Amino acid sequence: MSIQTLKVELGERSYPIMIGELLLQRASAWLQEVGIQTKSKLMVITDQHVSSHYLASLQAELEAAGYQVVTKVIEPGEQSKSLTVYEAVMTEAIEAGLDRKSAILALGGGVVGDLAGFVAATYMRGIDFVQMPTSLLAHDSSVGGKVAINHSLGKNLIGAFHQPKAVIYDTATLQTLPKREIAAGFAEVIKHGLIADETFVTWLEQEADQLWALEANAIAKAIYLGCQVKAAIVSADETEQGQRALLNLGHTFGHAFEALSSYATLNHGEAISIGMCVAAKLAERIGFAEKGTYARTSRVLSLYHLPTTWPAGMAPEAVLEAMKRDKKTVGGKLALILPRAIGSVEVVKEIDENDILSVMREEAEAK
Repeated sequence: MSIQTLKVELGERSYPIMIGELLLQRASAWLQEVGIQTKSKLMVITDQHVSSHYLASLQAELEAAGYQVVTKVIEPGEQSKSLTVYEAVMTEAIEAGLDRKSAILALGGGVVGDLAGFVAATYMRGIDFVQMPTSLLAHDSSVGGKVAINHSLGKNLIGAFHQPKAVIYDTATLQTLPKREIAAGFAEVIKHGLIADETFVTWLEQEADQLWALEANAIAKAIYLGCQVKAAIVSADETEQGQRALLNLGHTFGHAFEALSSYATLNHGEAISIGMCVAAKLAERIGFAEKGTYARTSRVLSLYHLPTTWPAGMAPEAVLEAMKRDKKTVGGKLALILPRAIGSVEVVKEIDENDILSVMREEAEAK
């Protein structure tokens, strides 16, 4: 299978996204291609699930090419995006002797990528890092340089913009994922179509069986098209001053669901799936979206075994309060990303809170 390459255009900080099977087997060549030298130590950050499959072989390949490698294995799950784990990783990096020419390799899903990227952004005021995503969900989080850890009062509230040197996406790693994680990843794939490409959504509807089975060519195309949408938006608006906010469709609701469940009940993709459905229903309710937008949004998400109904035990009033702590809230005013139609979304400000609560209560009562 050939390697597909995209570029995130950010001037001197531009970087490639490489997508293909078995790329980790040639990781050292890709690192050298983007300027990661063998003189200083590398730190590979991964989690317990991923390490059992790929860490030993990756470390051996890198060391055979002359790299000095230290590793840090964290517990899987959103709970590892914490100040406590961040401090522990920083301590190990210091004790291992990483210097300003060292690099961090993020081998894993979105949690690993976010944590490792934030470590890289803040270690000695910033060192290089490379995203090596091993989950479908991470096709989104690995691109764009938003790195962060969580606070108990909200998701990703402690973070930075720190672009990777490269994204090396070995699609063979997806074969070891449990189906729930596959579904979670498709939430972000579908999101990219919903915000910018109705044709992509149609293709996702038509190819659902092939994609769910992770057929190699189909899944590579889905990742490529999703990354293409995100790369174009990030290139135009790196630090989310305008257009990049559109990538947050469903996220203000979803982040509130995650925080209120202490990041334990719903995974990120599941929370965002429900969030996109609530956003579509709200958009129709206030006359912003085309009729049928909610039904089609819900239908395509359901094709990929994602939840589309209100999460159990969530009080709408508590969700609204959590939403107000979201990073996109300014001066206490919510700014939501709402669909106009499938493939077209906008930032909407000054929405009446009563309309938001009405839709959420209706969803909660239906549950």
